[in-house]
Amino acid sequence: MNFVEELKWRGMIHDMMPGTEEQLSKEMTSAYVGIDPTADSLHIGHLVGVMMLKHFQNAGHRPIALVGGATGMIGDPSMKSQERVLIDEETLRHNQECIKNQLAKFLDFESEAENKALLVNNYDWMKDYSFLNFIRDIGKHITVNYMMAKDSVKKRLSGEAQHGMSFTEFSYQLLQGYDFLYLFRNNNCRLQMGGSDQWGNITTGTELIRRTDGGEAFALTCPLITKADGKKFGKTESGNVWLDPKRTSPYKFYQFWLNVSDEDAEKYIKIFTMLTKEEVAALIEEQKANPGLRPIQKRLAKEITIMVHSEADYEAAVEASQILFSNKAQDILHKIDEDTLLSVFEGVPQFEVEKSVVEAGVPLVNLLTENAAVFASKGEMRKLTQGGGVLVNKEKVADPNMLIDSSHLLNGKYILAQKGKKNYYLIIAK
Repeated sequence: MNFVEELKWRGMIHDMMPGTEEQLSKEMTSAYVGIDPTADSLHIGHLVGVMMLKHFQNAGHRPIALVGGATGMIGDPSMKSQERVLIDEETLRHNQECIKNQLAKFLDFESEAENKALLVNNYDWMKDYSFLNFIRDIGKHITVNYMMAKDSVKKRLSGEAQHGMSFTEFSYQLLQGYDFLYLFRNNNCRLQMGGSDQWGNITTGTELIRRTDGGEAFALTCPLITKADGKKFGKTESGNVWLDPKRTSPYKFYQFWLNVSDEDAEKYIKIFTMLTKEEVAALIEEQKANPGLRPIQKRLAKEITIMVHSEADYEAAVEASQILFSNKAQDILHKIDEDTLLSVFEGVPQFEVEKSVVEAGVPLVNLLTENAAVFASKGEMRKLTQGGGVLVNKEKVADPNMLIDSSHLLNGKYILAQKGKKNYYLIIAK
């Protein structure tokens, strides 16, 4: 597989330094992508870089994932208007371990292959490097004029950001440049990859390698992913879409991809899956023939949910998606886990009732009026029940006085009440 050609058809190349392709065709090459460890999970914004490393390894080269333990303590000024909160070493180590576990789903760290992936943390080589030694060994090779010419610095100094720029952040590109030099010297790393906003930092590294060691190194960036409506990719109203199932449930993760626009889906299927050019072309044709079936979104959501989570999680997410209109909804409701249940019915009105009330047994008409104000009156509830418009756990209610007890609790604590076709209520027995 030709790595550059693969990235080109997938729309994953923004800038590439001359000579990069020749270097990759000449020999097995090591390349790295930096990952910010400020959280104990990656989010989907990280996935473009991770997919680049995955393709790189598939092409027979050696991927290096660099966790920026040192640089994460400072914060990259690129595209940011203010400094970040600094984190301590213990948190960094925890975050690194969690990130490695997630990366292992994409990259081979364990085999004996010559190009097995490597995880490094720049804190390991920066923590004992004294400030005096650093500015003497590294700082003298890169001029202030060179650093000031970078877009990330110019934007911060031109008044676009009200907070200005501290020396700490100004020095960031030197630290990232040194990472490249360190990996060049110790791991024969010849290429750094990242988002297009990283071009300035990456080329500082190639320049540092040239000036200090007379070495040749390369840079390759991918476009920053945006949505068709111009909004930031990977953000929802509730924040980032995380890879950790505790932060973003597999159901929510699956739904995110399932609900992307047609235009975005056509772009994302190339970037976030390993499907071949032919498979993608066939899906695009299928979508054109019958856009209502949304085959690209369905396949995208399937591929990426299985890759990040598992086939079982994907199947559970598909099943949970059918709760609202499946004739097997009752069975599904009793099977799904609490997180998925809460994800499916996120935003519906909730009522808390004493668990002892349910355990003792309570007539439904009392539960939905006195204990939880689903109905304004018992008369209203009885009338709708006669018309077949009241459901409990997706099962139509025939008798408004039916007894509700512990056997009706989903996951031991929830009852799903439905008033008419579209009005859902979650009753929580506490």
